[in-house]
Amino acid sequence: MSRLNGGIAWLLRSPLHWALSPGLMLITVTGRRTGCRYSIPVGYQRQGDSIRVLVSKPDRKQWWRNFREPAEVELRVRGKLLRGRARVVPSDTQEFREAMTETLRRLPFLGRQFGISSPRGSVLTDAQWRTLAAEAVLVAIALQPG
Repeated sequence: MSRLNGGIAWLLRSPLHWALSPGLMLITVTGRRTGCRYSIPVGYQRQGDSIRVLVSKPDRKQWWRNFREPAEVELRVRGKLLRGRARVVPSDTQEFREAMTETLRRLPFLGRQFGISSPRGSVLTDAQWRTLAAEAVLVAIALQPG
């Protein structure tokens, strides 16, 4: 997938963004140690003035670690440049459980990315929650007005 990121990023910045914009956005991250900025395409879910990004296989990815402490972020969503404040939602919180429950209810196939099977409308077992907590990271972004 990382080989495709450049082409996907280009498309999301272009007038043809509409082809991918319903499910993908660009997130521009400033490295907490290096200060370098880089943009990567990520899947997202928007609810009003907030955006959620579910990170599968987080041990293989670095970008989300910049938000262990809340930090400013720049997004390109449906062709528009937005700014917000991003933070990692701890996996042992009610916020994490509610977000994951809602996501898996709407998109049960995503469970496979996190190593669980979740038929639509089913309740996750304790073992599935433990797997989800180990295999997923939730980044919540509060969008700035304007």
